[in-house]
Amino acid sequence: MILYGIPTCDTCRKAKKALEAAGHQVTLRDVRAEPLSGDEIAEFVAQFGERIVNRASTTWRGLSEAERAASVPDLLAAHPTLMKRPVIRGAQLTLGWDKAAQAAQGL
Repeated sequence: MILYGIPTCDTCRKAKKALEAAGHQVTLRDVRAEPLSGDEIAEFVAQFGERIVNRASTTWRGLSEAERAASVPDLLAAHPTLMKRPVIRGAQLTLGWDKAAQAAQGL
């Protein structure tokens, strides 16, 4: 199971802890240290669309209007922390850590 996020994200830490407590072996993929590939970005955008961009983040607020106008794949390639977190590749590919994502991962 791969959890895409950043180690300083509280939600990512909660998700990793809960998944490990449920017996899953979880690898945290730090998207800052190891950015997403073009194929991974394309897959996430195809699965989640515009929802993959966290427009409430400090990274988003720091972007100019011109930068915000870029395509979703270009935004994620240039600013990996704009990705809404976590994305979990487990039983299914899920976004976030709400009840639906938890249920999809077997919790």
